[in-house]
Amino acid sequence: MNRIPSREQVERLRQRYPAGTRIILHSMDDAQAPPPGTMGTVVYVDDIGQLGVEWDNGSALSLIPGEDSFSKVFAPEKEKQKRSRDLER
Repeated sequence: MNRIPSREQVERLRQRYPAGTRIILHSMDDAQAPPPGTMGTVVYVDDIGQLGVEWDNGSALSLIPGEDSFSKVFAPEKEKQKRSRDLER
């Protein structure tokens, strides 16, 4: 984002990308960026709308919605059900 988002925009990002959301990187214009295709887990959304991500390769570089290209990774339904059962134990 080229400007600071409103509180409402940040809240929408927090709802769309809650902690634990899995994402995959498509592209990022940063010399320290993980390679395209790297997956990670959202840890937080800060007050200026950046997504704090723990990347599977050990990096912890944040994403900037609107600047970086990424998408959610949706777990197969069977995996979701398995996790729900594990949490009930």
